[in-house]
Amino acid sequence: MVSTSQCMDPSLIQLVRVNQDNLADLAEIRGILEVWAVRRAAESATAENIAELAEIMEATEADINRGKHKTENDIRFHLAIAKASGSAIYMHLMGQFRGILHEMLDYHRYEMFSSAADDTTILAHHRAIFEGIRGRDPHGAERAMQAHLGWVVARYRAEQRARKSLVPA
Repeated sequence: MVSTSQCMDPSLIQLVRVNQDNLADLAEIRGILEVWAVRRAAESATAENIAELAEIMEATEADINRGKHKTENDIRFHLAIAKASGSAIYMHLMGQFRGILHEMLDYHRYEMFSSAADDTTILAHHRAIFEGIRGRDPHGAERAMQAHLGWVVARYRAEQRARKSLVPA
């Protein structure tokens, strides 16, 4: 399935491009959907799905150790979870969001979470999510995804508060 942001409603793309606060809302909505998807993935992932996620984890760790581009493996990880969920509907939604997801994750990885400490944190989050799926632990996978995306949303909200404090009243 090849789908880009051009397939999306252009007004949604504009909403997230013109107002950074909308990215935080999108991250919260992603959190709801991805928690559902990761639970399904832990329940129904095939051996091939788990092998794909393991390969992505190895590639991510190698890239982080070399200081290479971070976004592509992040996207691959979240799309592999969608695939492992076994839901054609969720895969379609992720296909529709793929372009905006790429922009969102580029912003995360190169602006909001650009430090080596952030890389280590995100890798640990992804590892916990992966372990929940591999261990067939739906509740553990859910908790790990909630922790991961909760951390992302908390950073967005902190950034929003910081921006608002700079605006003269």
